[in-house]
Amino acid sequence: MTTAPTVLTARALLLDMDGTLVNSDAVVERCWRRWADRHGLDGDEVMKVVHGRQGHASMAMLLPDRPMEQNHTDNARMLAEETADMDGVVAIAGAHDFLASLAGLPHALVTSADVALSTARMAAAGLELPDVRITAESVGASKPDPEGFLKGAAELGVAPEDCVVFEDSGAGIQAGKAAGMTVVGIGPRAGLHGPDVLVADLTQVRVVPAEGGALRLHFG
Repeated sequence: MTTAPTVLTARALLLDMDGTLVNSDAVVERCWRRWADRHGLDGDEVMKVVHGRQGHASMAMLLPDRPMEQNHTDNARMLAEETADMDGVVAIAGAHDFLASLAGLPHALVTSADVALSTARMAAAGLELPDVRITAESVGASKPDPEGFLKGAAELGVAPEDCVVFEDSGAGIQAGKAAGMTVVGIGPRAGLHGPDVLVADLTQVRVVPAEGGALRLHFG
């Protein structure tokens, strides 16, 4: 599963976490289906919404008449549940080598998870955290708003149009495109949302330093 183009050039890479570097689907399903049951919602419909977004933003979509204060309170409980549950959290295929290849190159983590959850999940998957990290605490608006990706680019000192985003969710792909960035989709979920390039996993991505500080990305 690779779509053209097979080579891209960038100056920085912005990496989502869940579904992109870390497979946390098992725990996300457990926590959100429990939440759906508590609120009398269809679990399958809930799972269509929650990937890529901060929890309070998903809750606002699913329970539109509920005060946001309740969503933030509920989300804090959800984050605690997720941070305590690492059963089944593993690295996406190729993630270790992919991150190792980025050592010394401009890249950042841009995740809807908070600091505690992102730190725990990356550790559970045996992955090194990038030095530059944009988490839930860093932004005022959740994906699909582009704020997180724009902040990541600014932290790295790179223009948005020179960044390539790696994402798996519809909300994340939408955010990357809204930021004016090229988006590489990871896995079948990403394929439903029109990324610029689609790969099955990170074994199909190779990053090579190029002249003038550029990065060349090879796919397939």
